[in-house]
Amino acid sequence: MTDAIDELQWRGLIALSTDLDALRAELSKGPVTYYVGFDPTAPSLHIGHLVQVLAARRLQLAGHKPLALVGGATGLIGDPNPDSERKINPLETVAEWVDRLRAQIEPFLDFTGPNAATMVNNLDWTSQLSAIEFLRDIGRHFRVNRMIAKDAVSARLNSDLGINYTEFSYQILQGMDFLELFRRHGCRLQFGGSDQWGNLTAGTDLIRRVTGETVHLIATPLITDEHGKKFGKSSGGGSLWLDPAMTSPYALYQYLVNTPDSQVGHLLRVFTFCDREEIASLEKETAERPHLRSGQRRLASSVVTLVHGSAEADAAVAAAGALFGRGDLGGLPESTLRAALSEAGLVSAPPDAPLAELMRLAGLVAGRGEARRVVTEGGAYVNNVRVTGGADDPVAASDLLHGRYLVLRRGKKTVAGVDLRAV
Repeated sequence: MTDAIDELQWRGLIALSTDLDALRAELSKGPVTYYVGFDPTAPSLHIGHLVQVLAARRLQLAGHKPLALVGGATGLIGDPNPDSERKINPLETVAEWVDRLRAQIEPFLDFTGPNAATMVNNLDWTSQLSAIEFLRDIGRHFRVNRMIAKDAVSARLNSDLGINYTEFSYQILQGMDFLELFRRHGCRLQFGGSDQWGNLTAGTDLIRRVTGETVHLIATPLITDEHGKKFGKSSGGGSLWLDPAMTSPYALYQYLVNTPDSQVGHLLRVFTFCDREEIASLEKETAERPHLRSGQRRLASSVVTLVHGSAEADAAVAAAGALFGRGDLGGLPESTLRAALSEAGLVSAPPDAPLAELMRLAGLVAGRGEARRVVTEGGAYVNNVRVTGGADDPVAASDLLHGRYLVLRRGKKTVAGVDLRAV
């Protein structure tokens, strides 16, 4: 059986843990049941959650048995943010989000065979629990002095906002999850993010108090960009979601293909299943020939393939090339073309607008006079074809991609899109 701990350590996926030597010994004896949980506080997982999903997959590939928990109960509350109060979402919304998150997680795990994965929902063991039972059987094992020492709780207690009792109780519910999975499935290991360490230890403490057993934790590190900010924030400030309707496969590809050279090796370890030899080779090539961006392209295509499938990854690669004259724009699916143009900068314009005005609206020039000069000098392109006509002429309807789009380019690298429709 693969040494899962060594693999996780090599990939930089262990930030905090309980006794790793004891866990390694337990893993070596045979399959261990473990769980990772996700709260439905949004309609989609984001790329930060992918760290946990892939960690669950890695351990399953090493022969162990995953439980994937989507928190229909904890999602009704939300773990406390250090600087803001959680929004309480309607019951129907949370139930819908549970189904959506389950559908995103399921393709990453194998639900057949001796170490088949199981999906679980903590609403199953909390919905029938009375307040008296909760306080008598679970709450009495928690010490308030330890609860208020948790980082997020402490931050809120020391702020003007304070913390409400609902959020304060979140760690009790999460601790109960580990106890219930220990009882129901023999679960002995929980994965989570390092920012959740206080909530993670609530479960191990509860199991020890109730049963006398010692179980295990592994916390993965928070993945950050080169500036130390949370990894996965798009240029617009939002998260990179796994739902293609919220973040297009092309946008995800472009974010990853622009990874700095200094980070590409680390992200290949975290977000792909490339082996050590391939990653070492990609790191070497990135250092020696950075202009090829081999590591970045491998990272981007691998992640998009994992999340959206090979067809979407191929389309993203094709779109990235086609925008800059290295492929067939007309062969791109409309959804991919629009996503690519949205990333480049997509504006709307009336269908009879002259080219010079389109260039101005797209931000390629400051005004029509500059547009005329660029066209005269041969630096303007429509759909990757150099413009040879007049800048004051409208674009022919036959040039429109999918009956509405144009790709405008100034020089080799400055690209924008126009959606020609009545505005």
